[in-house]
Amino acid sequence: MHHHPPSSGAASAAATTTAAIPSLYILLGTTLFSLLLLLSLTTAPNRPPPPSEPHPSLFPRHHRTLFHDNQNDQTTPEDPLPPPLPPSLAYLISGSANDSGRIIRLLYSTYHPINQYLLHLDRSASQTDRDALAVTVQSVPLFRAAQNVHVIGKADYVFSSWPSALASTLHGASVLLRVSSNWDWFINLSAADYPLVTQDDLLHILSYLPRDLNFVNHTSYIGWRQLRKLKPIIVDPALYLTENHEMFFATEKRPLPDAYRLFTGSSVGILSRKFIEFCILGTDNLPRTLLMYLSNTPASTSVYFPTVLCNSHQFNRTTINHSLRYTSLDSRQQPFLLNSTNFNDLIHDGRAFASPFSPNDPVLDRIDQELLQRNPGKPVPGGWCLGDSSEDKCSLWGDADVLKPGPGAKRLEKCLVEVLSSGTTQCLDE
Repeated sequence: MHHHPPSSGAASAAATTTAAIPSLYILLGTTLFSLLLLLSLTTAPNRPPPPSEPHPSLFPRHHRTLFHDNQNDQTTPEDPLPPPLPPSLAYLISGSANDSGRIIRLLYSTYHPINQYLLHLDRSASQTDRDALAVTVQSVPLFRAAQNVHVIGKADYVFSSWPSALASTLHGASVLLRVSSNWDWFINLSAADYPLVTQDDLLHILSYLPRDLNFVNHTSYIGWRQLRKLKPIIVDPALYLTENHEMFFATEKRPLPDAYRLFTGSSVGILSRKFIEFCILGTDNLPRTLLMYLSNTPASTSVYFPTVLCNSHQFNRTTINHSLRYTSLDSRQQPFLLNSTNFNDLIHDGRAFASPFSPNDPVLDRIDQELLQRNPGKPVPGGWCLGDSSEDKCSLWGDADVLKPGPGAKRLEKCLVEVLSSGTTQCLDE
């Protein structure tokens, strides 16, 4: 049998056909990746055996006690109107290469035994770094006692603000749903974020709010900057490749969807457990349809949560148009790095978090000392800390339901009153 090489005309035609792959195949490919992502999010593995109970001194299971800084008396179960039990927050703290130290510092600054924490170093960091992070967590007696700090061992590749970042957030939220059934709100933090109030301040204020509220900046106004991020078609290799590759941009553009109204806003916020379950476990098709659309869209992280919230009749009246985070933007709508010159603004604004900060910026030490009263390498003291040492008041543990709010609670309360009285709390078309 003789093998004849193809003619030059046939070879050039094949090369032309290969080079001119229609965008339809790109869309079909990314849709397949989206479906695989949905299956990974909604198909939970078998539940692991329940862990041993947390330390009984942290959770004695009696009614909450509230201490005030400006008075010596306390509210006890015999009072006619005892304070409500504090909520539990689920934190996803994410970072990249060389962020282990920042993640641990952020963990300490946001730590409270009643919360849940999931730490994620993406695949730009080495497996050695992830293992060292897990060992560090396990070496802290407080974390072992409360059993509320978890580390993702098999990390995701993440391109910041791209579809893989949204997939990583949803992955983290789904893990937090499985590790605990008791938390009330989900908070996504990066290594560049930092709190401006103590957890006792935040939990105290949130305990008086309905637990179905969602705090996310949102707007239905789609300007030219947003259009430049919504119409292009991209392929995020972090969704389907095991190694880091460059982003692929298609030459074609696509129209905006008309099956739902797009909203843009913050990629981070404070989201209710009911809403997270709606996005990951719910039977409504909107979260999945939108996720497939955004799987090849550059602006996926800033669009997903605001759009699902504002297009859902179940949640569009539970949405507060505020993320409770301080960010300063330049003329191109890019965030400034915060430093000591912003410190007074951070206090006056009254928000719960701020971002972004440079690693080990001196303003973080000032926040620790003046706002959080936190010593290096130690958690923020709260009502559950019973130690006498000025170096580590949390060396002796008490009831995690005991809160001791300070000046930060008053700043946050003032901020929330202004937001709730502004009349812009619900999803409105503009």
